[in-house]
This record gives sequence, C-alpha cells and structure tokens, in this order.
Amino acid sequence: MRVSEAMTREVRVANAGAMPVGDNDRLVGMITDRDIAIRAVAQGKGPDTLVRDVMSTDKVLYCYDDEELDHVAKNMSLGNLAQSEARSASKAVKGVTKPGGAHKQ
Repeated sequence: MRVSEAMTREVRVANAGAMPVGDNDRLVGMITDRDIAIRAVAQGKGPDTLVRDVMSTDKVLYCYDDEELDHVAKNMSLGNLAQSEARSASKAVKGVTKPGGAHKQ
C-alpha cells in the first residue's frame, strides 16, 4: 500500500501551532508556538529575530505520497495508519482515531 492510500487529502483544520520552514525548496525545520515562546520571547528576542534562530531542526521527517506505507510507517502519524487498511497498522488501534466532522469557529 502506498502513502497516498492512507493519507487525508481534504484537510479542513490544520494545526496552526506548527509550520514547516523551507529554504530553497528544501524542508529545513519546523517552527512552533512553543519555539517562539521559549527561544524568542522568554529570551527577550524581538520581532526582527530570524526564524532559523528559533526553529526546531532536529528530526524533521517527511514522506512522499508514492512511497510504500511500510517503508515510511515510522514517520507517519498513528492516526493516519490506524484509519488505513495497512498491514503495519494494528487492529487494536483502529478505533483510536476517527475523521472529524464539520468545524465551526
């Protein structure tokens, strides 16, 4: 099974607390609201602080939708694996996550 068969294509709500950071079309890190609070605000850095000075760079993982799911199972979220019919997803965790409904703000 390929990643494209297990991933969610129509995301309605995304976690705005974490954003990928790219440099010349290459994923180089992630910046989170926690990174900003701990590495910028708490240290007295101002709004001119560069993202690369406060972002997280360790273990930035990703995969492509045409890769085999078994190959990238370690990098994917448990929720996506549990919702798929993948061999790598345990039947015991299949009910842990369910697609969300419509969201109101």
